[in-house]
Amino acid sequence: MKMKPSSTIEEHDMENGKLVKDKERTPRSGRVVYVPNQALLSGVAYCFSSCGMILVNKFVLSSYDFNAGISLMLYQNFISVAIVSVLSLLGLVSTEPLTWRLIKVWLPVNVIFVGMLITSMFSLKYINVAMVTVLKNVTNVITALGEMYLFKKHHDGRVWAALFLMIISAITGGITDLSFNAVGYTWQTLNCFLTASYSLTLRRVMDTAKQVTKSGNLNEFSMVLLNNTLSLPLGIFLIVVFNEVDYLLTTPLLRLPSFWLVMTFSGILGLAISFTSMWFLHQTGATTYSLVGSLNKIPLSFAGILIFKVPTSLENSASIFFGLLAGVFFARAKIRERSQS
Repeated sequence: MKMKPSSTIEEHDMENGKLVKDKERTPRSGRVVYVPNQALLSGVAYCFSSCGMILVNKFVLSSYDFNAGISLMLYQNFISVAIVSVLSLLGLVSTEPLTWRLIKVWLPVNVIFVGMLITSMFSLKYINVAMVTVLKNVTNVITALGEMYLFKKHHDGRVWAALFLMIISAITGGITDLSFNAVGYTWQTLNCFLTASYSLTLRRVMDTAKQVTKSGNLNEFSMVLLNNTLSLPLGIFLIVVFNEVDYLLTTPLLRLPSFWLVMTFSGILGLAISFTSMWFLHQTGATTYSLVGSLNKIPLSFAGILIFKVPTSLENSASIFFGLLAGVFFARAKIRERSQS
């Protein structure tokens, strides 16, 4: 099955190194298991895993005050590699062998992928979940501009209106943020550029990567395994460069079984997003997937405020809600744009 480039960042599950397509999936395994109400079940599973991943990461970094974001990323990627490898050995999923030719083609994209994950960890430590969700909308703006410059793609007025609303909400949200942290906002801005770069670079590299695989294809499981495997040596190198080793040797958190349990759970949730997003997309379609993804940010943002007792004001809450609605408006505009083209 050939994979074509996707048109927007809304169709990418960027935090887990896979590309979500707007075509239905075919099962990777020969085993058929009937599950009733799969559309509803897959939607609930997708919402739970995507919300849970961000909230658990925030809990590890802020509530535990864990000061080794790169190490957290490394451990989560290791969990993903271990699980996908086991599933591949059991024949439940199919993956491409990691040849040296494939690694050389994919390495530049993987460097951006690692940078995207690390900046996401650093920003989440300093910024509340609601503001991170709103600020991530800036990625859509950067991606749209990149599509115009690199792929000569033109967007209609509704899309640009939604992007303008996203910029306004991000600016007003930052101004009214009672827990504003300049370091966190800097990391999140860098994360937006890296996420957009990953999206645009991935689309250019995928065709080349497929040509150097044995099957001539590169499915989602292969991309998850490839990205996370290549991130392990780079992550170890960055842990040494950022001097997280001394912190890991002295922190008492690594002696707490509960802390390891939460960290492992976050890694499982990260991989679960990849599986549930594919499952949900297969059961519904790109329209429902895109809208649910945008609507999912609303309860996530308010859950983040309530769970972590984030100080807020009426103005800040209004700007957050405004930004979330702008995201929904953007998803609807892109759906309309795709249907017209």
